[in-house]
Amino acid sequence: MADGILVVVSGFSGAGKGTLMKKLMSQYDNYALSISATTRSPRKGEAEGREYFFKTKEEFEKLIADDKLIEYASFCNNYYGTPGEYVLEQRKSGKNVILEIEVQGALKVKERYPDAMLIFVTPPDACTLKNRLISRGTECEKDIKARLKQATLEAACMNKYDYILINDDLEKAAGELDHIIKSRGDLKVDNSKFIEKIKEDLKTIFLEEE
Repeated sequence: MADGILVVVSGFSGAGKGTLMKKLMSQYDNYALSISATTRSPRKGEAEGREYFFKTKEEFEKLIADDKLIEYASFCNNYYGTPGEYVLEQRKSGKNVILEIEVQGALKVKERYPDAMLIFVTPPDACTLKNRLISRGTECEKDIKARLKQATLEAACMNKYDYILINDDLEKAAGELDHIIKSRGDLKVDNSKFIEKIKEDLKTIFLEEE
């Protein structure tokens, strides 16, 4: 049996990554979703060991010191990281393992595992992203500005990803994600024009917020 694919899914905060992962897992087979550890506080409805392993800063730094993480990164003043043991076990069993992680961590995974497939999830445009951040109601105005600033930085790394997935229609996006992964990297798509446009639009929106 061939090892499963290591798939790294990133995207702007507000791109709908979590909802997309749940849709993929419920409708398509042979996937395992890696659960990240984080020092951020749980949001309403999130549970320990389901969305994340919630850690204190001290607990997280011990995981780093003990080399128990495949990758870790700091994002908006919190740590995020991927515990390694579960990922390796699932790949060996033939399952495609999905890591839903931030850009910094994704690029570290690619360095460590060159065969990993990197997929970036984005709304169709920058205005939709801003509206989603506002409408979900989980951040204050200051946090929304911080996430828009972070999005401008993340957009600069989009060209390092193997695929760009536009999440506008959830059902369609889940089907496309399954197709991309199971193609094992054989699909070739040029997203350079889309990337340049969203980079410029994000810069404009962020400057308007200043």
